[in-house]
Amino acid sequence: MKIIPAIDLRDGRVVRLKQGDFAQTRTFEHDPVLLAKRYADAGAQWLHVVDLDGARAQRPAQIPLIAKMAATGIRVQAGGGVRTRADVESLLAAGIERAVVGSVAVRAPDTFVEWLAAFGSERLCLAMDLRLDADGRWHPAVDAWQGEESVDVALLLNRFAQAGLRHVLTTDITRDGMSAGPNVALYRSLAERWPQFAWIASGGVRDREDVLALRGTGVAACVAGTALLDGTLALEEIAACSRAA
Repeated sequence: MKIIPAIDLRDGRVVRLKQGDFAQTRTFEHDPVLLAKRYADAGAQWLHVVDLDGARAQRPAQIPLIAKMAATGIRVQAGGGVRTRADVESLLAAGIERAVVGSVAVRAPDTFVEWLAAFGSERLCLAMDLRLDADGRWHPAVDAWQGEESVDVALLLNRFAQAGLRHVLTTDITRDGMSAGPNVALYRSLAERWPQFAWIASGGVRDREDVLALRGTGVAACVAGTALLDGTLALEEIAACSRAA
């Protein structure tokens, strides 16, 4: 299981949000491009970038900056505001290797299936960001996590599996940015039910112990944001996970 560093961008700056709440923004004094290079030098093979401005505007807003980050040599998957085929094409043309798609896939699965056929399973990643309701049901969040849809997650995943989807990033929103630990049970259940996907676990990773806990769930990778920025997860763990893989 690999560690994928995460960089969230707002107004060109590195930030972290709590549970996707823009009113709870923490800004880090890092140059995004230099931080991407730092992660690459630490052994990261992939970088996960979230264009928060794009997510709110519902169109990518920081492609030139993300392209500079990709030019450091690290492979980048990026999302935030991807709503059209042209958005995907713009990201890929800028050197981003994989476009992350969430809201469109949830609301217009036919369109996402068409994109999978057009771009291939290695160029797209589904963002299935989940919020648990009072009745114990999971609902996918949309529009920068400001809304959610009452759709059957299992039906969606089965449909996308038949269409050849490979990469799925899932965030338990209640854990994201909270330093509360990852939802190990959720990721284990998803990996067991849909082993054909390369699952990327996101949200709540604090330290090496959390990484080790996720390693036993069957996920292909985990995303680490705040933990790497704060140093509670050492940069050396990135290379250690790569060697173990």
